[in-house]
Amino acid sequence: MATYIRVKGDGVARHNVVEQLSRVPLFSGCSRRDLQTIARVVKDIDHGAGTVIAREGEPGIGLFVIVDGYADVTIGGVKKATLGPGDFFGEIALLDGGPRTATVTATSDIQMLGLTEWVFRGLMQQHPSIAVKTLQQMATRLRNATKAAVA
Repeated sequence: MATYIRVKGDGVARHNVVEQLSRVPLFSGCSRRDLQTIARVVKDIDHGAGTVIAREGEPGIGLFVIVDGYADVTIGGVKKATLGPGDFFGEIALLDGGPRTATVTATSDIQMLGLTEWVFRGLMQQHPSIAVKTLQQMATRLRNATKAAVA
């Protein structure tokens, strides 16, 4: 069974795409086979320090998983978090392409995996098991958020 190791440049930066994707809650119900299918369509994305990767209020284009490097998350100009290897953002944009709720700015050179909304929609049409498992995870997250808001 393939492990989908990607090698960038001179082979120094290696990452296991399937493993990275398995850590994204939206994909936690997906089988290894589903994750391998998704791994085949993600793209490697590199940005330099200071690059605004996502801007609050602008339409989201998809999910990003950080492989190497760091980024700050700000809302209304106030720093809320620092993201690093293994962290991700934009998973809801995979489903609705809605506006970003925060700005994400690279604080170092950064390498990420990217999956756009339109590519993911095609995957869901071609692989209904991915669609069903993704919707189940979204329902669980919505249920938990509703319980937390009421408590």
